[in-house]
Amino acid sequence: MTVQTQNEQIQSQWARVRGKLRAEMGETAYRNWLKKLTLLQVRGQEVELAVPTRFVRDWIISHYQDRLRTLWQAENPTLRGVEVIVDSNCLAGPADGKTTARAAEMDPSVAAPEIARKDSAETPAANFFGAALDPRLTFEDFVVGKSNELAYAAAYRVADSKTVPFNPLFLYGGVGLGKTHLMHAIAWHIRKKSPERRVIYLSAEKFMYQFVRALRDKNTMAFKEQFRSVDVLMIDDVQFISGKDSTQEEFFHTFNALVDQNRQVVISADKSPSDLEGMEERMKSRLGWGLVADIHPTTYELRLGILQAKAERMKIETPPKVMEFLAHKITSNVRELEGALNRIMAHSQLVGRPITLETTQEVLHDLLRANDRRVTIEEIQKRVAEHFNIKVSDMHSARRSRAVARPRQVAMYLAKQLTPRSLPEIGRKFGGRDHTTVMHAVRKVDELRAADASFAEDVELLRRMLEG
Repeated sequence: MTVQTQNEQIQSQWARVRGKLRAEMGETAYRNWLKKLTLLQVRGQEVELAVPTRFVRDWIISHYQDRLRTLWQAENPTLRGVEVIVDSNCLAGPADGKTTARAAEMDPSVAAPEIARKDSAETPAANFFGAALDPRLTFEDFVVGKSNELAYAAAYRVADSKTVPFNPLFLYGGVGLGKTHLMHAIAWHIRKKSPERRVIYLSAEKFMYQFVRALRDKNTMAFKEQFRSVDVLMIDDVQFISGKDSTQEEFFHTFNALVDQNRQVVISADKSPSDLEGMEERMKSRLGWGLVADIHPTTYELRLGILQAKAERMKIETPPKVMEFLAHKITSNVRELEGALNRIMAHSQLVGRPITLETTQEVLHDLLRANDRRVTIEEIQKRVAEHFNIKVSDMHSARRSRAVARPRQVAMYLAKQLTPRSLPEIGRKFGGRDHTTVMHAVRKVDELRAADASFAEDVELLRRMLEG
């Protein structure tokens, strides 16, 4: 086979690969990224492709290299790899749209990059850029409670609205409370309902990284074009750019450009805009322009709802007492809570033991020990009052109705079991009662535990929650 025939075959293979990429990825993604690819040569078992900038190369390697290799191998099974390099001469640039002699010889179809028009044939995948979305993080899988209802309602409004309801939407709260979940949910909802809208979601750290790389490659125009031509820009953990003056400056101008064009901006952080240290005052002011929605620490009811929803999705039956134990015991954040449930479910499946309070405490001993502390009578009173749905003040009151007296006796019993306090000391903590009252409460609870299995479970659950 002559060299000319080999080149013709390679060109035909490359044309078919490009055609399949165009059909699979959509017109917009093809024009913005893949059309920039130029075939340089086939060297041994490797195809060498070129793009004009490092920014484009890194994007293609991150998002399309595996598919490129698969398509090439389908055309030519002898090929084993695809290398994408930077060659600033492979395109003359947008100004004149000409290709160099080298690029034209290998791939005459290569043209200058275009900006996608809004009326072009677009797909959800083609119009989403940035970090990968987690399919589990949708609005349907977000459990709403008092601590997050405003943030949820605002996020859904932004995702579902054809106009910009408030700009920006600023979500803030502690680690693991659901900020990232809501941002992923916004992106998924937009992709489903309005696939023609261009969306970028990424962390502030990634934004800074791409900006620094664009500066290094002297390719800031491509960076600006990428971020300022979208319909929705979502930046997670914006506190990361605090103190980074150059990145803040670029983000400030990007933010203003999008707001001026009535494009939606969604930001998340661990603090409110006014509390972000190391952030310029003008940036704080801009971030607080729209709606600021905070996500409070979870309540017991919300944590229990999250666990129940997760167990239902995983189709694994978990005893209610175990759910209640986890919801009471792990209060720091939702990620830790879900991670604890994952661990006990995995242990049950792998070891073949049923999920019980005992196995839960065994499997999570390190996690529970991290939160371990000396139990106080005040903590016992608070936990028992929550469990039996009475007021903490009832622990000290003179009320003697069974709805109040029984929980009070349980609290006295647990105070005797879990603290080094003497009976008189315990009595004083319960409204100045006599030590004989505490002794009676302990005997009564022991009798009820022996006679009533359900009551015994309640007391055991409370004990485990308190002592960890």
